Amino acid sequence: MNYRINEVFETIQGEGFYTGTPAIFIRLQGCDVGCPWCDTKHTWEIHLEDERSLMQINQPSQDRNVWAHGDVASLVELVKGYQAKHVVITGGEPCSYDLRPLTTQLHDAGYQCQIETSGTYPISVDSRSWVTVSPKIGMRGKKEVLAQAMTRADEVKHPVGRLADIEALEALLERCPTAAKIALQPISQQPRATQLCIETCIKNNWRLSVQLHKYIGVL
Repeated sequence: MNYRINEVFETIQGEGFYTGTPAIFIRLQGCDVGCPWCDTKHTWEIHLEDERSLMQINQPSQDRNVWAHGDVASLVELVKGYQAKHVVITGGEPCSYDLRPLTTQLHDAGYQCQIETSGTYPISVDSRSWVTVSPKIGMRGKKEVLAQAMTRADEVKHPVGRLADIEALEALLERCPTAAKIALQPISQQPRATQLCIETCIKNNWRLSVQLHKYIGVL
């Protein structure tokens, strides 16, 4: 199994349930969801001329669109070069890939895996993996959040900019019930969105996710 990898790096997880946890991020290339506020739009497109070798992906480049093919064994070896034991597989849209081979080998090697997905693709991961669904509702890509994704989710982390986003989440939860933990995340730390999230979290006994990495200035 080969994956298109945009970058691999070590940092602190800044969002959701594992906020504050040292983590190795594997960012995969390719996404057709089309979130307007996305801060990794360089991962959306796949152009064959942008391909590099796996050993080049973390070398300085002017073009963040470049990506590399990586097989499972090579990726696991690359991960072993870092200190953290928590691996976050993100994108792009990671669930456009079958992640079972990669997550199984990472778990077997002693790592905890977390998947960050929009919920618009079926989730194929090892049963031990923590799945964070950040449901993307009504985006330009016109892809629907799947009931299978909401059922598999361990955590639903919903981006919020206005009241309509809360209402969209409530409608989704009615259509796709889930036992997952619910967290609201204000988009771009907007003060109004943050206050709305605080009030809604208190009302519903949900959690607040504040994108810690943007406050402390890390990736």
